Amino acid sequence: MIVLLSVLLLVNAVWNVVVWPQFLKRVAKDARARDEHGKATPFLIVHVVLVSVSLALAVASGVAGIVGLLHA
Repeated sequence: MIVLLSVLLLVNAVWNVVVWPQFLKRVAKDARARDEHGKATPFLIVHVVLVSVSLALAVASGVAGIVGLLHA
């Protein structure tokens, strides 16, 4: 069971690392991301925070998955 859960954590980590940066690229190109002076809008800031937290959780999931596999 530990191996299955560890693999699930690793799959989650890989998924997040693959998906979220691509999402952020699309958000950064969106017209709502910057105002007329080129300054970041709340739309961009909120999405950068969302992606940052998601990637931090991906790292934590990856580490937990690896530790789980090493101790299984």
